[in-house]
Amino acid sequence: MAKGHRSQIKRERNSQKDIRPSAKLSYARMSVQKACFVLDAIRGKDVATALAIVKYNPRYASSVIEKLLNSAIANAENNYPDQNYKAENLYVAECYANKGPTMKRIRPRAQGRAYRIEKRMSHITIVLDQK
Repeated sequence: MAKGHRSQIKRERNSQKDIRPSAKLSYARMSVQKACFVLDAIRGKDVATALAIVKYNPRYASSVIEKLLNSAIANAENNYPDQNYKAENLYVAECYANKGPTMKRIRPRAQGRAYRIEKRMSHITIVLDQK
């Protein structure tokens, strides 16, 4: 159990928060594996290169990740005026996809059987940083 008053505990927890610009998409209708194919391609790249990669990648996940990357860039430029982030100095420090809830559906099959279809979701996060 944590020691101290509730406000002190919250103050300590908030002081350890990550202050890098980021964007998160929750409940994206794609599996984690399919999102990670695109995320692995842009991890560690500068923002201009990452945008070019997702723009010309034929996967469905790349269109979703392109919007998320543009959102992270806009967050960096608009929400952190004291750090003075510029798009040309940013790179993708972290990007990952976590498992979300799974929608379970039933598919009728031969001889009265029912097969389960699992429609997976994921939570995608992109964190940027300056070079």
